[in-house]
Amino acid sequence: MAHHFALAVFILAFTGFWSMCAADVGDFAPCLESFYRAWPPKGLVGTPICQRYQNQYRFATLYSRPRRTPWFSAYLYATPEGKRPHTFWKYEPQLAYPGADGNMLSFPLGHLDQNVVESQGVELDYINSTYSRGHLNPSLHHKSYEDRASTFTLTNVVPQMAGSNDGPWEALEQNVNKTLGTYCLGDTYIVTGIIPYQSDEPWLRNHRVAVPEYMWSAYCCPNYNHSLPKELKNAFPTYAAIGRNDCNSTEEIVPVSQQTKKQFRGYDVRKMSLETLEMYLKDRFKTVVSVFYEQCS
Repeated sequence: MAHHFALAVFILAFTGFWSMCAADVGDFAPCLESFYRAWPPKGLVGTPICQRYQNQYRFATLYSRPRRTPWFSAYLYATPEGKRPHTFWKYEPQLAYPGADGNMLSFPLGHLDQNVVESQGVELDYINSTYSRGHLNPSLHHKSYEDRASTFTLTNVVPQMAGSNDGPWEALEQNVNKTLGTYCLGDTYIVTGIIPYQSDEPWLRNHRVAVPEYMWSAYCCPNYNHSLPKELKNAFPTYAAIGRNDCNSTEEIVPVSQQTKKQFRGYDVRKMSLETLEMYLKDRFKTVVSVFYEQCS
């Protein structure tokens, strides 16, 4: 009963009403384990996708159909093993065909069905653009090869400048990996999302895929080693960060450091408390956004 109640709350949070068919991209219930206390973030509106690969549910995404990108992806962190997988990019068939098989599929060679093109971002959107495919749920934060491979779906990526993706944002992912692997003693829940521009939003390929102005990420580790070094005293049980995806953005949210290497300058990442992150999300989205149940208390 509690499981079904949590799913109902989730649908209410994202659609504003309760309907058994509100989640039109298959069953979302198996992905509630991706969230602390089975409680998805509140405040953002989109299509919930329980990302399924090789007949197993892997992580959760809140997808924006108009933007053809996710608002966020949420997942359970696992100490990684192995290297970045060599795998094909994938798409979500259920966005194109309601009732389709729930497994993500690799993009075919040659012609791509128009229903897929109209329902989500495709590889052609990113080819010859100035943006890389930026993972929200990174393969780095997973143990099995299959879990890492499942992150390579375009319903889990946004247009991200290489100066961010290969620089400060990658450093953040590596640092979170090291911190959680060393001090977190139980399940860790991570949510990573985007912040849109307030106006004049850039798009890929003539209004095909929206480009975010910022990336954000937060983790919740309820059970951790309390013998923390001084510099990590405020990093548990929650911590958050916002990263610049536009070197020309103003500096109210994330200042620019002139000490950063030239190729990464303007793509700084600012670490902050969960409360501060939620303050910025509220300001930009004009609504209260709650990332974790009771602040991961």
